[in-house]
Amino acid sequence: MSLSGTTTAPSSAAPRSGSSHRGASRRGAPSWSASAVLAVIGLCFVVPLSWLVLASLDAEATYETALPSSFSLANFTAILTPEQTFIPLLNSLILSGGSALVTVFAAVLAAYPLSRFHTRFNRPFLYTVLFGTCLPITAIMVPVYSLFVQLNLLDSLAATTFFLAATSLPMAIWMTKNFMDSVPVSLEEAAWVDGASSMKALWHIVVPLMRPGLGVVFIFVFIQAWGNFFVPFILLFSLENQPAAVSIFRFFGQFGTVAYGQLAAFSILYALPVIILYILVSRVFGGSFAMSGALKG
Repeated sequence: MSLSGTTTAPSSAAPRSGSSHRGASRRGAPSWSASAVLAVIGLCFVVPLSWLVLASLDAEATYETALPSSFSLANFTAILTPEQTFIPLLNSLILSGGSALVTVFAAVLAAYPLSRFHTRFNRPFLYTVLFGTCLPITAIMVPVYSLFVQLNLLDSLAATTFFLAATSLPMAIWMTKNFMDSVPVSLEEAAWVDGASSMKALWHIVVPLMRPGLGVVFIFVFIQAWGNFFVPFILLFSLENQPAAVSIFRFFGQFGTVAYGQLAAFSILYALPVIILYILVSRVFGGSFAMSGALKG
């Protein structure tokens, strides 16, 4: 007896292995155009850095990028003096480190109620803070200078440090709030049950868990203050209080003369503290939030 009524379902054609491998290889292979663009962008950074290194080792350096006829440390020897390098770098460390510490401390206190307590004033306050991040520093320097004159705070490292901290505070509040939102509230609630106050839970529970985020905020504020030329140039006018960002113009003489070799050597020394700080902060604070297993049990 034949089963003529039954039909065999057509089998779906299997994809060709060769074409699939070619498609995967085409998708995985990098584009030559993208590689060319990245190479051009890389050259834009490599060429100035190569000039910086070569000119610092050339006693007769010019503005052109060229191998020195003889490598020499004369440029470093010439600038390694207290007036030329050490005092300006120390002033930069005081300004940048002090403003970063003040900003991080104030940002934690300002971000805590915004992250933990939801009221109708949160959004307007955040928009006000966002407006503060968009306000250019040049727009407020005239009234700030007038205020410093009236309060007799000109040429004061402490007053300039607090002003730099205030200019970085809006963005630091936004960043700190985002990091604080990732810390579970249940950890604070457990501390409250044990009798801890809100401030004690903040400093002993929340802040230790967001140390990597605070490290990011610290580096962000430090680099902003470290490279700031305009504010110290306006508010600090004595040579013993000027930071390295302002004293670097001592290498530019009259009638367009520039000490290129010493300028390159000073620039290398000027960049080293930021690199060292980044390495130290990444080692101390770690690369991720230490909250694995915080909610277990």
